[in-house]
Amino acid sequence: MRAILACACLIVAVGPVPAQELGKEGFVDSNGVKLHYRSMGEGPLVVLLHGFPDYWYTWRDQMPALSKHFQVVAIDLRGYNKSDQPEGVEQYRMDKLVGDVVAVLKHFKQKKAIVVGHDWGGAIAWNVAMMHPELVERLVILNLPHPNGLLRELANNPQQHKNSAYAREFQKPEAAKLLRPEFLVTWVKEADARKQYVEAMRRSSLEGMLNYYKANYPREPYKSDVKLPLVKCPVLMIHGLDDQYLLPGALNDTWKWVESELTLVTVPGAGHFVHRDKPEFVTRKIANWLTEK
Repeated sequence: MRAILACACLIVAVGPVPAQELGKEGFVDSNGVKLHYRSMGEGPLVVLLHGFPDYWYTWRDQMPALSKHFQVVAIDLRGYNKSDQPEGVEQYRMDKLVGDVVAVLKHFKQKKAIVVGHDWGGAIAWNVAMMHPELVERLVILNLPHPNGLLRELANNPQQHKNSAYAREFQKPEAAKLLRPEFLVTWVKEADARKQYVEAMRRSSLEGMLNYYKANYPREPYKSDVKLPLVKCPVLMIHGLDDQYLLPGALNDTWKWVESELTLVTVPGAGHFVHRDKPEFVTRKIANWLTEK
């Protein structure tokens, strides 16, 4: 019994892997904007895109496992952490963000990649797949419904409209003045990781972060009849059902907008940051899906 308790204590005592121990650091040039990344492993390219308010370190549990089969590259989105922070809302338009992912592929001399995205990273991933289908081998989306699904819910679901009030606040001109780095990281559970997050958010541009919402988030009056290209590659969606920002009703009809096979995994007991709430489960699902024959 003592041995079992001792092992349990050791397991509890293990903290998150320090950022400096996760792969090699580098930078990609995206039309003059410098993007910071961490890379691990060899093989087909997997590009990991974080959301708000986050940075590349969000993938600390997924990177070691995926790097056994792939070259995993986790980037800081523009505006975040060690990436450049260009000024102006226009610098954060979706075409610029998609161009950043294209630049990553060019940097690593790859014709195709698997693209994985959470939250705003998921929005970028959807758009890369729609705008550049020739570049995306497979798509993995965490807690970000297809744009058509979100638009439909914003237009027709009063609860989603209410729960998206934060995004409308973020679109206001002076919104960044109301944010503090310490407030943005309250969702991070591990104390050691939270300290690293505070430092990363202090390095980031609060204005740049909110420019994602100002440049790309739908504005009222919401419309649900936007025509978008079909996604041609296989898609894995993992969605924490306790997400209060992006309600699961938006997942309905996703299969209408994906030309290839769609795998949808819903996760009870997990919220918006599903890969942090259930890291082992999410890592296993992604790894198995990407390596299945």
